[in-house]
Amino acid sequence: MIKPIVTEKAVMMIEAQNVLTFVTDKNKTRTEIKNEVEDLFGVKVADVRTLVRDNKKYAYVKLKSEFPAIDVAVKLGLM
Repeated sequence: MIKPIVTEKAVMMIEAQNVLTFVTDKNKTRTEIKNEVEDLFGVKVADVRTLVRDNKKYAYVKLKSEFPAIDVAVKLGLM
């Protein structure tokens, strides 16, 4: 289960770096996060970075350049 984050910083990352930000299960691995994002949104993931803070795990998912993150954000209703 992944939930998108909608903050000013997350929107700037979508526009500038083609990165989507999610809160995810603390036990998920980077590979599991990558596979879930690819299956849910029909995109290809270039890189996944994670951060654990305040007992939550944040995933920063960089999409390959041929898949604009802004398109996924519009589908999700983030923008």
